[in-house]
Amino acid sequence: MSKEYGIQDALKNLDLNTAELGSSTGSCWLPSTGTAIASYSPADGQLIGTVQSADPSTYTKIVETAAAAFKKWREIPAPKRGEVVRQLGDALREKKQALGKLVSYEMGKSYQEGLGEVQEMIDICDFAVGLSRQLYGLTMHSERPGHRMYEQYHPLGIVGIISAFNFPVAVWAWNTALAWVCGDVAVWKPSEKTPLTAIACQKITAKVFAHNDVPEGVSNLLIGDAQMGQLLSADTRVPLVSATGSTRMGKAVGQTVGQRLGRALLELGGNNAIIITPNADLDMSLIGAVFGAVGTCGQRCTSTRRLIIHEDIFDEVVAKLKSAYGQLKIGNPLDEQNHVGPLIDKEAVQMYQEAIAKAKAEGAKTVVDGEILVGGGYESECYVKPAIFEARNDFEIVQHETFAPILYLIRYATLDEAIALQNDVPQGLSSAIMTRDMRESEQFLSFAGSDCGIANVNIGTSGAEIGGAFGGEKETGGGRESGSDAWKVYMRRQTNTINYTNDLPLAQGIKFEF
Repeated sequence: MSKEYGIQDALKNLDLNTAELGSSTGSCWLPSTGTAIASYSPADGQLIGTVQSADPSTYTKIVETAAAAFKKWREIPAPKRGEVVRQLGDALREKKQALGKLVSYEMGKSYQEGLGEVQEMIDICDFAVGLSRQLYGLTMHSERPGHRMYEQYHPLGIVGIISAFNFPVAVWAWNTALAWVCGDVAVWKPSEKTPLTAIACQKITAKVFAHNDVPEGVSNLLIGDAQMGQLLSADTRVPLVSATGSTRMGKAVGQTVGQRLGRALLELGGNNAIIITPNADLDMSLIGAVFGAVGTCGQRCTSTRRLIIHEDIFDEVVAKLKSAYGQLKIGNPLDEQNHVGPLIDKEAVQMYQEAIAKAKAEGAKTVVDGEILVGGGYESECYVKPAIFEARNDFEIVQHETFAPILYLIRYATLDEAIALQNDVPQGLSSAIMTRDMRESEQFLSFAGSDCGIANVNIGTSGAEIGGAFGGEKETGGGRESGSDAWKVYMRRQTNTINYTNDLPLAQGIKFEF
């Protein structure tokens, strides 16, 4: 490593100073004949560690262990399960700096964003603890005398979790914390681009679970490539598969799970826009737009891809953006002076280049040109310059999500036009409007406004709080994770009717006598 930044201490703190086998049923690490996966840091190009991917026999062992564990775990009262999750939250608090540093180093997001991601894990644990005493059903009045009706929720079983590299630990926690308090067990297939953060989480979890005599197989880690995801998707023993990633991946998972009539919770791509009206606070708008566009080097599903700017303030906003982009510090994400870290790998850099070339070929006007940053202290070939183009919403490249810091500026004349532009993309995850006019904000939030799962006023598209349900519409997949009543997707609903009379009246007044 060309610069240390304390990463060796973090790896030691997380007990990751030696190579791991990879897949695990909790405290038991499983041998495998699968191929080796080398994890290189995009920050400096150095090898962090090598892990072993699972093979089909490893997969079978994990699912069988998970199925057996479910029968025991579901019998433990939900508040007791919540107590275990509470302790996991405390363990994450103790490891926050070390795990946040590993997230930053292995994925490439800034250290502050890495810490924020671990904080999301802690927050969802706190949320789940309270939820463990609030798995409510409803009561209904029966049309038949002497009858009582109600509904209740039961655990589903094995929850398969397929997570992406950009949030290598938080999305797993969103799912598992809720699934565990609901009485489910989890099988997690993390991105093969960030296996070490997953192993670190499994080790932290295993210690907490062992201290509480949690059955082996409640928390399972499945290291591997797309083949492991395909096995999870096709397995009838896995009633729910939660998948986060590209729309292309989500369509494949959804189709496979749907063919067996399983459940798929899909959190897929976003093509998020901020509308900036003449009534906006432009300084506030600038902060939201710039962080949304360049945070995590544009590799968030909620990253700001489009700014829809009123024609009367277009030039002023462009000038502010050019000035702000000129002040961005790009470099090693562990250096807290830097705003922007690297893309995840060379493949992502190539996609960035191709998107810029396509935007120019379609007629986009360069505002801030992009380039690959080499030499001059950049420690790997994954650093790029955030780019801005003036474009039309109907450009093909604008209609698709590019996982890179490329921002498109689009002019509008009326708010109706702006909302139509915002909605006129295949994706529907996050959206925002910057305005101090209550009528504009209410129109944006109305049924005729944003068609996204997330719609914000005077904050950007990027970032979400644990308390709200997270997810989007259209090609974003329609799933909801995290807060509100998202817990219900991890359970099966059951309607119950109890007759406490000596008669058996039928519903709808039907007579059946003999």
